[in-house]
Amino acid sequence: MGNKKTGICEAIDALPLWLKLIFCIPALDIIWAVYRIIKGIETSNAVLIVVGILWIFPGAFFLWIVDIVTTLIKGKPILT
Repeated sequence: MGNKKTGICEAIDALPLWLKLIFCIPALDIIWAVYRIIKGIETSNAVLIVVGILWIFPGAFFLWIVDIVTTLIKGKPILT
């Protein structure tokens, strides 16, 4: 499969920074978890798939803060 991106991943990567930050708030952080799972599947990256699955549950409690900080610094959440 390689590094081929689907339309979903390309669309999310092309979003403006302010919208990516909105996706980092607690209720919407699941969007980044699903993004990680999809990207992990299409790049055959098992670690990214596991991180995406694990990000769903604890992400709602405290990992959204990590997403906000890394999005502000790098322009995208960590491990994406």
